[in-house]
Amino acid sequence: MRSSVRLWTLLFGVVLALGLNGLLIPSANAGALQTRLEQFPHWISPPILTPAKGDLYYPNWMSGTWQVRSTLVDLAAPLAPRVITPGFEASQKLLQKPVTFVVRFGPAPVILESVGRSPFPVGTISPSKTQIVADRTYNGMSLATALLGQDVVQSIKIDPRSPNRQIALFQNGQRLVTQISDRGAETPSDSEFVSSELYQQFFSSEAQVYLNQVENTIAYHLKSIDPPSIEADQVTAIYLSPQDPDYFKAKAQPVTLYRYRLQFEKKN
Repeated sequence: MRSSVRLWTLLFGVVLALGLNGLLIPSANAGALQTRLEQFPHWISPPILTPAKGDLYYPNWMSGTWQVRSTLVDLAAPLAPRVITPGFEASQKLLQKPVTFVVRFGPAPVILESVGRSPFPVGTISPSKTQIVADRTYNGMSLATALLGQDVVQSIKIDPRSPNRQIALFQNGQRLVTQISDRGAETPSDSEFVSSELYQQFFSSEAQVYLNQVENTIAYHLKSIDPPSIEADQVTAIYLSPQDPDYFKAKAQPVTLYRYRLQFEKKN
């Protein structure tokens, strides 16, 4: 089961990119996230982002149902052989082996957080605030099924108190909790959208608890309107938690980097 969880964790960044929401806040430096992707794999620390609150609003051109082809195209372990994460060697077998799944984006209820009284109850749509968001539960289960099969993940749930907390429950009682902490986004042009998130992962079972910090930075590009297609460049970086015995060897530097190419084709 541990190897399956590792594989799930490796691609869980795709789920987060397509499924977890947070406030759309412009990056402090215009284009900094896009530049960060261009500097792969020479990353020395996490990006400077803003604490995550609320929902991430995607461009209107991402609305709809899409078939996604995600391919791991590159990976790096900057601190090897001194520090290397478990499963890195095995993950090399995933190179150039695409995973196909379906995701959905569309108008969703606006969750009102700490805004006092409002004419719109929690969970209803404000006409002036309707935005394009991801169907996080559907997208997460879609990838989980494509990656691990029908009988491994029992469910994926979003904490009703926070859209930034997602829980994957496995059939054997194990679970993977993901908590978004920080987020940033840029819109370089009408056909481009870049976002970055930092989140904590907690994998728990009766025998062990595993923690780490993950960064997911992804740039979407509207490639074609007719037929609709999107391409994306994604990097998922793994950072050690303070509880890890190798934490002070790595400090703030990522210990593993995974780069994906994503292709979206609109489904009828």
